[in-house]
Amino acid sequence: MRVLIVEDDVALRHSLAGNLRAAGFTVDEAATAAEGEYFAGEFAVQVALVDLGLPDRSGIDLVRRLRAAGRRFPILILTAREHWQDKVTGLNAGADDYVVKPCHPDELKARINALLRRAAGQARDGRGRGQPMV
Repeated sequence: MRVLIVEDDVALRHSLAGNLRAAGFTVDEAATAAEGEYFAGEFAVQVALVDLGLPDRSGIDLVRRLRAAGRRFPILILTAREHWQDKVTGLNAGADDYVVKPCHPDELKARINALLRRAAGQARDGRGRGQPMV
């Protein structure tokens, strides 16, 4: 599975990427919205993690542009912004999930896996057995 991380904090981006690679994901790293948009157009991204505070434009703008370009992969906003209004704005822009930093790596992996299951049209119980979603 290919994950795109769009995060301008180098240390955090590398840490996230390392944890996800260790879990078996292929990871592309982008430091700006422009780089993220490029990667999303050039590679078969299955899920994207997007920070809201990017240096060239907002993560919300990136989410909107990805959706406008027909990118249907799940998008998880990973940000320090914790107000409910930011969450509503992000989800209404087209994000599928919203997580406030800091986030435990296991929670992040679980959320990514849940998004991937939903995108594939499958739900799984706690023992890994799949059921079609209705």
